[in-house]
Amino acid sequence: MPELIRLWHLFRPYRGWMLGGFALALITLLANVTLMAISAWFITAMAMAGAAGLAMNYFTPAAIIRGSAIARTAGRYFERLITHEATLRQLAGLRVWFYRHLEPLAPARLMEYHSADLLTRIRADIDALDNLYVRVLVPVLVALTAGLAFFIFTALHDLGLALLLLDMLFIAGVVLPALGHWLGKAPGRRIVELQAELRQTSIDGTQGLSELLIYGAADSHARHMDRLSRALVAEQARMSQLTGIAQAATGLVANLTLWGMLWLGIPLVHDGSLAPPQLAMLALFSLAAFEAVAPLPMAFQQLESTLTAARRLFAIVDTEPAVPEPSGPAPQPKDSGLSIKGLRFRYPSTGTTAGVGSDPAPDQERPTLDGIDLELPPGQRVAIVGATGSGKTTLFNLLLRFWAPEAGAIRLGGVPLEQFPGEDLRSRIALVSQHTHLFDASIRENLLIAAPEAPQALLEQACATAQIHDFIAELPEGYDTWVGETGVRLSGGQARRVAIARALLRDAPILLLDEPTEGLDAVTERALMDAVQRLMAGRTVLLITHKPVALAQMDEILVLDQGRVVERGTHAELLKAPIYPRLLGLDLD
Repeated sequence: MPELIRLWHLFRPYRGWMLGGFALALITLLANVTLMAISAWFITAMAMAGAAGLAMNYFTPAAIIRGSAIARTAGRYFERLITHEATLRQLAGLRVWFYRHLEPLAPARLMEYHSADLLTRIRADIDALDNLYVRVLVPVLVALTAGLAFFIFTALHDLGLALLLLDMLFIAGVVLPALGHWLGKAPGRRIVELQAELRQTSIDGTQGLSELLIYGAADSHARHMDRLSRALVAEQARMSQLTGIAQAATGLVANLTLWGMLWLGIPLVHDGSLAPPQLAMLALFSLAAFEAVAPLPMAFQQLESTLTAARRLFAIVDTEPAVPEPSGPAPQPKDSGLSIKGLRFRYPSTGTTAGVGSDPAPDQERPTLDGIDLELPPGQRVAIVGATGSGKTTLFNLLLRFWAPEAGAIRLGGVPLEQFPGEDLRSRIALVSQHTHLFDASIRENLLIAAPEAPQALLEQACATAQIHDFIAELPEGYDTWVGETGVRLSGGQARRVAIARALLRDAPILLLDEPTEGLDAVTERALMDAVQRLMAGRTVLLITHKPVALAQMDEILVLDQGRVVERGTHAELLKAPIYPRLLGLDLD
């Protein structure tokens, strides 16, 4: 199974903890079996000694019994402690590993995945991998090691009894798990798939509840969720039945082994080959030995769920990024000027876009951008105007290297954009989008994303420039105020001013503004535009907007239509053109 090999390599940093958990599990098992076996021998020997009126040394077996009981209790506690520590470290490491592979795929290669599906993979699927170590690796290693020790110990007394024990352990530890894995394959795979689909459907229903109610589809959506829930419960019930059968079968094999040991051992006692206390010891020893293999049938029955979760993770990890990272050190551009020549791009056949804005699904028969030319010297301000779907946001996506153009060239400071590593390029660009995203954290933590080492004074200076400091200072918790998921505790204007402060903290020489005042009331818009003006000072600016006040301050304006530049000039010049005034909603007649 290649998935198991890959996971084992991923567990390399935690193998010390894993081996510690295995050692403690083995010690606990041996202590429990020793306790059962010595207790049986001790009780039988004491009974025989009492019946015969003989004296015997009971201090040594009593000490072994007490020591085994203490070792079993302590071993069980520390085994849980160490194995859970190892598991939690593995899950934390796997989430970091998965996110590091996920990040380079955004947004181009992730556009085909539902956000709920990605959430399921990074949470539920990774959580499912804890079964591998705790319920598969440790029990298998303990069973192999202990099984060999049990065979050798029994063989020291009688080889026939040892072979019987070995055969029955093989049935319970190999045959039953293999059968359970085979029977549990289909339901295990279906459980993971149904859980992912149910989470995705639940999130769709929550996020789109208003649309479902408007179109009268809420009931059909609820019925669909009910069908998924019933299917999931049915598969889980099937797995529970298999678990019950496996546990019963293991118990049956263990009891048959006990009877078999007595059946073969009584003649050995009769002919003097085996002492009666030894037969009692071996009988309970064989029964206790099945603790080593008891977890295996259920573990292998659920193994397919773990492997399915691993395959879902590896399917994303193995995806090649749409924009490959260049090799070698990052280049040093001579300035912050941008040069775009013959830029051409069309989205893949899925017909969706991803990135900083909201261009709708384009017509695949024509390019989203078709031969764009633009010279943006350092410190110059250029605005882009166009109808929805004309390619404005797509241009931003290409500038940020979220996508790669199919033709043409983009240069930053004379250096081709493809020579810049993604992180290095985006460190030179500050973005303020109409869709401001704030994380479910404090205002301070959201600001520190741009400059992790920024002191409090610098945060306050940036927020003051963005005209949001006074509002934050009046809050009871100030900069430690929690903004809620997607910044829900802030208004639209407040959230965008926080985004502007974040862009100021980044202090990038290039500024991309995508409708920063869209959807705001007049008062908030004016205050935000004042903050935007401060943000643009001294920077190379590319602005998407339809606001005449902002456009009047631009050095040049490009009018896009179906991916092409159809008009260009200053605000005053374009007011005489046919398309520009109509896009702004100006009636000049």
